[in-house]
Amino acid sequence: MKEILFIRNNIDKWRSVEELIDNVNFEMPDRLAEAYTDLTADLAFAQTHYPHSRITIYLNNLSSSLHNELYRNKREKWSRVLTFWTQEVPDVMWKERRLLLISFLIFMVSVLIGVLSTLGDASFPRLILGDGYMDMTLENIAKGKPMGVYGSEEESVMFLGITLNNIMVSFNIFVSGVLTSFMPGYQLFQNGIMVGCFDTFFYQHGLLGESLLATMLHGTLELSAIVVAGAAGLAMGNGWLFPGTYSRIVSFQRGAKRGMKIVVGTVPLFILAGFIESFITRHTEINDFVRLTVILLSLCFVIFYFIYFLFSHDSSHEKILNSIFLK
Repeated sequence: MKEILFIRNNIDKWRSVEELIDNVNFEMPDRLAEAYTDLTADLAFAQTHYPHSRITIYLNNLSSSLHNELYRNKREKWSRVLTFWTQEVPDVMWKERRLLLISFLIFMVSVLIGVLSTLGDASFPRLILGDGYMDMTLENIAKGKPMGVYGSEEESVMFLGITLNNIMVSFNIFVSGVLTSFMPGYQLFQNGIMVGCFDTFFYQHGLLGESLLATMLHGTLELSAIVVAGAAGLAMGNGWLFPGTYSRIVSFQRGAKRGMKIVVGTVPLFILAGFIESFITRHTEINDFVRLTVILLSLCFVIFYFIYFLFSHDSSHEKILNSIFLK
């Protein structure tokens, strides 16, 4: 059999095996065993007839991946802590990259709406941020300490409270996907409105620069993590709405698993953002260059991990298949 014909006859089956590997916890043992048997038979055929072909390398890698999932030691090693964030989270975010983009667009559109609404109605910030917060902020502005809210608590208490609150917010966005993907979108919309409203309020008081230098110290990581959590919620919600060839419950389980990995991946960002907000943001006397450097370093990390690293982390399976069909 010619190699190209062998590939065309089996490519759909091999792609389904990739899906099995991604969702091995939700598959029946008999189906996994059958898939492994078929795959090793294809590998043996390829090794016999196309020993130096890239399709043989692909099948060998795919067989190894399925074998590892079937027989891996259930006791997790400490190395898993590292590979979770360097391999598993990027892998699942790559698969959900469209939802990551949708989450970002929802958030940015809602920020713009918050900006325009505040510019059009001076009372809008009170509706969104509350009278208590607005009165306190206006009082701090009058005292010459517009960012005084960040120094209102002891550092360690503030760190614990803020970090736990932000993690809860991200998990709430994710869990809201149980009610379909509309709810995570709505929560992203609410958060974006608040951000747009907040910054525009300070712009109207001639304090936009100071506001951004203070809030984006921690906000660069914090807001990025909220957008990522939104993608996690959309992934779970889409499991209900778009089951495809799976039953609705299985599709939901698959979406929930992917979403959980994504949202857990945001926890270190919230911890670091909480530390910055509690111990650094309050010190508005810090040189603007130093604050801007921290913001730019945070932004560089976000761009590297969520854009560059993500798009350079496409699986070796896909790279090999692409090279086969593009040669």
